[in-house]
Amino acid sequence: MKHVVQKLSEIDSEQVGLIVYSTEKQEYVCSLQGDLTVPLASSAKVAIGYAITLWVQEGILSWEDIVENISYNPEEDSKEIYPHFQYRTSLLLREAVEVMITCHDSMVADRVVQFCGGWDNVNKKIQSHYPTITVTNDPTDLENKGQLDQVFQIMLSIFNGHKVNPLLWTPIMNGLVRQKGDVEGIPAHHLNHMTGGLENIIVDIGMLGDLTHHPFIFTFGAKQLPSRYSSLDSDIAFHEVMKRLYMEYNDQHLIERR
Repeated sequence: MKHVVQKLSEIDSEQVGLIVYSTEKQEYVCSLQGDLTVPLASSAKVAIGYAITLWVQEGILSWEDIVENISYNPEEDSKEIYPHFQYRTSLLLREAVEVMITCHDSMVADRVVQFCGGWDNVNKKIQSHYPTITVTNDPTDLENKGQLDQVFQIMLSIFNGHKVNPLLWTPIMNGLVRQKGDVEGIPAHHLNHMTGGLENIIVDIGMLGDLTHHPFIFTFGAKQLPSRYSSLDSDIAFHEVMKRLYMEYNDQHLIERR
């Protein structure tokens, strides 16, 4: 893990945090500035999906509920990933949550949240478990934020929940698996994640490695970066961190197979 931390030091910001957890060993591989609070951008949609899944588990909602008045953000990629949905103005709740995550779609997210009682209601549910996390209608709002270690706990709960009750957690997992956001050198099916980013911020949360063979669960956040609109240096450095982390995953499992 030393080479991962070394690459982290090359990111041009002191406000960088990384949490990595081995589901094989059930222990942290890395925990650096887990108490860092960062704007979550689109990755906050995973927290929305988490709250809705809890309501489904409690019987308050059903994945078969119908969400009306659906419209899609034309700046996102639902036309490419869900072309068969484009003429539908209603979706099952499970479909809407999946599209919201897969496509980072803030318009679908707003309709889902309104169906669930509004933003205050969703925040109340999230914050009953993770009080540092706040979600907002505008993903670029700096108040749309959370502490990395609490966002990590949501991701770990999703992974563990899916192992025990996959039918309950599949809408979120489908969203994580199907969204685009590849990193060169990592097979797409070994990077199941949710990215979020603003001009000076990068966030990525997800599962790295073979989902059937003890993946790493990770949460990464960096803020106060140089403008990502004028330079790709921060993104390149982040991708190098992910590639080295994937090498670490492969090295650990190679040792296990010997």
